[in-house]
Amino acid sequence: MERQIMHIDVNNAFLSWFAIWRLKNGEEIDIREIPSIIGGDESRRAGIVLAKSNIAKQFGIVTGETIFQARKKCPNVKVFQGDYKIYREYSDKLYKLLLDYTDKIERYSVDECFLDMTEYLMKSTLMDKAKEIRKRVNEELGFTVNIGLSSNKLLAKMASDFEKPNKIHTLYTNEIEEKMWTLPIRDLFMLGRKTVPKLYNMNIKTIGDLAKADIEQLINKFGKHGKIMWEYANGIDLSDVAYKYEEPKSIGNSTTLAKDIQDLESLNEVLLALAEHVAYRLRKYNMIANVINVGLRTKDFKDFSHQGKLYIPTANTKDIYLKSKELLNSMYKGEAIRLISLRADKLINKNEGQISLFNTKDEKKQEKLDKTLDELKEKYGYLSITRAGKLGIEKNIKFK
Repeated sequence: MERQIMHIDVNNAFLSWFAIWRLKNGEEIDIREIPSIIGGDESRRAGIVLAKSNIAKQFGIVTGETIFQARKKCPNVKVFQGDYKIYREYSDKLYKLLLDYTDKIERYSVDECFLDMTEYLMKSTLMDKAKEIRKRVNEELGFTVNIGLSSNKLLAKMASDFEKPNKIHTLYTNEIEEKMWTLPIRDLFMLGRKTVPKLYNMNIKTIGDLAKADIEQLINKFGKHGKIMWEYANGIDLSDVAYKYEEPKSIGNSTTLAKDIQDLESLNEVLLALAEHVAYRLRKYNMIANVINVGLRTKDFKDFSHQGKLYIPTANTKDIYLKSKELLNSMYKGEAIRLISLRADKLINKNEGQISLFNTKDEKKQEKLDKTLDELKEKYGYLSITRAGKLGIEKNIKFK
């Protein structure tokens, strides 16, 4: 199975995040809409520009120059000192949102993530997922991202660096010659600045030139790094998304509907699909949930939700679905719905949970059924088997 890898890069992260934080704390001016920069201590004349607004960029201000030089280009530019706590806060918000899509996330830097979506696409495509993520980040968090899609990390990273901002780009192996080989050699990922002049001296000026170069000559000149450069130029990267296991505090899933739904029966069918996926992930983590939360977004972008405590903590698909169905039925008033979400909260490790004195034969039978289905999904893929209640509904939904 071909891997499905996504790279997410926040556009102008430091300035965007600081701008959002200011607005949320009562400031009226959005510094993204004026000449502004994020930098160090201006009084020392040694502070450098870490980030700049698009308007500041129009004055010729560039990242890395001193604030003193920036002021000469734009005397009225507003200067703000960076705040890592704010950056970390918004980085964590992005990470939490991405956990709705996959458990395999590598935080490459404070404003970049790799996602392995191979086992999480369900009936959707990687492009569908990317569009959902881009839209949610903008609407819920207030900033924009570039997203690169490919079958490995290298190509996904290269793709996300194409035209900005707020864009989604693909770079698959069949697109390398057209989209990557024409780029200047300095644009190749992980190529050091000192290496570029040496390659120029070898008449290697584009990534395509490097891809077609004699690999033995490159190894003789640069050692093992020569082989890596040649592989990268040819789109070869076998590295895994290096995600760190973190015991989740909640597990959720949501879906934007392909078309608005306005009948309870159809919403319940979508909810069953969400419940099955949430319960499946709970069991993979060996966690059980105490609380279930169901959320709805109307076609007019009004959000509301209900939550309820489970009779006993569980990762049982049937019990989670029945509780979520109960919550949906109690709050749905016939509105046209464009998004529905389900989240399991107040999680505990299954081994730490108390054994119910009221476990019935039916509950044990359901646990056995869930385990059997999980084993089949692990062996043959998530979509290898589905519950009867879900048959035929996938055409109405796009999973996140």
